[in-house]
Amino acid sequence: MSEAGFLADTHVLIWHVTGDPRLQAHHKALIDGQVPIFISSVSVLEVGIKRSTGKLTTPDTMFNDFAEAGLIALPVSWRHAAAVEQLPQIHRDPFDRILIAQALTEGLTLMTSDQAILKYDVASV
Repeated sequence: MSEAGFLADTHVLIWHVTGDPRLQAHHKALIDGQVPIFISSVSVLEVGIKRSTGKLTTPDTMFNDFAEAGLIALPVSWRHAAAVEQLPQIHRDPFDRILIAQALTEGLTLMTSDQAILKYDVASV
């Protein structure tokens, strides 16, 4: 587990706000707890794209609600973007690749249920 905190994968956030039973109990406990949880700006982008195309329904206030609950915004930096190039081609999803790069660059533990992400050498729960 991370001293620095946790970076929530987009699906973990979506499952949390929609009450999806796929949300693992330890992910819910972390989000509802007192540990630092980061949300990538790429997750906001991914949710926005999926909502605008009708592929996803979540509350419009989803990210504001997370911010009010104390979750921390993590912008995508040049360092994060450059780190994507060094990742093995295990996962082709560009959103997930940025999340992996952010977690590695920032020393965060990635909260995910994505089996492809778990193949990377990144701390995860």
